[in-house]
Amino acid sequence: MPIDYQDVNEDLRRVSLTGRLDTPGTEEIATKFTALVASAKRRVVIDMTAVTFLSSMGLRSLITGAKAQLQRGGRLVVLVGDNSVVAKTLEATGIDALLPMFTDAGEADKAALA
Repeated sequence: MPIDYQDVNEDLRRVSLTGRLDTPGTEEIATKFTALVASAKRRVVIDMTAVTFLSSMGLRSLITGAKAQLQRGGRLVVLVGDNSVVAKTLEATGIDALLPMFTDAGEADKAALA
């Protein structure tokens, strides 16, 4: 599963995931994902617009990353764009109540920095 990142500015990092965030995909990116989310950047947007499947293991990684950011005084938000697969999974599990979810990249950036 491809994982990439962009440091938007000194406070904000966007981590982009592509493909299936199932057990094998989550295990494949676990170390790099943790390192990117737990970086010196205290605001993180997880771009899931290109994720084709989201399993409970993927949800666990998102929650763990969000908790790590909160403990450091940071914030993690999720960009879903028009990806109804990811949006419906987050809504059905109630995770969207814990992790703010956005369809617009600019709004996600603003919320992360708020």
